[in-house]
Amino acid sequence: MIAHVRFSFATAIILLLAACASPQMNYHTLVPAAAPTHATPPAPFLIAVLPVGVPPQIDLPQLVVRQGEGGVGVLDNERWLSALSDEVRTALAAGLVAQLNTQDISGLPRPADNPVIRVLVQIRRLDAWPGQRVQLEADWSLSQPGAERSARLVCASRFTENAPGGIPQLVAAEQRVFAHLATQISTHARQWYANPNASCTG
Repeated sequence: MIAHVRFSFATAIILLLAACASPQMNYHTLVPAAAPTHATPPAPFLIAVLPVGVPPQIDLPQLVVRQGEGGVGVLDNERWLSALSDEVRTALAAGLVAQLNTQDISGLPRPADNPVIRVLVQIRRLDAWPGQRVQLEADWSLSQPGAERSARLVCASRFTENAPGGIPQLVAAEQRVFAHLATQISTHARQWYANPNASCTG
């Protein structure tokens, strides 16, 4: 009888501790799994992707989502693998390197014999509605430090992706909007390098 009571008490303690255990923490990244490489003509320049500006209200470890028209939710158990600004920069750099078939030399000395295009991105909005959509608005510029020309290309981009389902689908939609941004920047980088008078709509 005593042994049975002790066993029941121990079982109750275990169940109580399990009930009080913290919910599972899930980590996410904006960098998609590596896709098969395609034969892309190498760009005649290197790139330097500068740190990305992100609005402070969303530059948090947790995922920030929209709730209705004016509400915002901070998901404590859904977190980015690194700072959101770092996630964005890494995702954009990976996309640009793949599509331009070139090298990102950020943090490295600028080689004297290779032209470098500097990429600066400022995120204006990154709105995520769970089960609905993701919307990205960003301004960005291209410049070539050390070149004879002093021209700078300044553009604005806006992308929307559907995000039906749960958090994994929401993160996948965020990956896609940044992939679209990398595609647009890489296309204009090639055009602008060949023609300094190229425009954002060219």
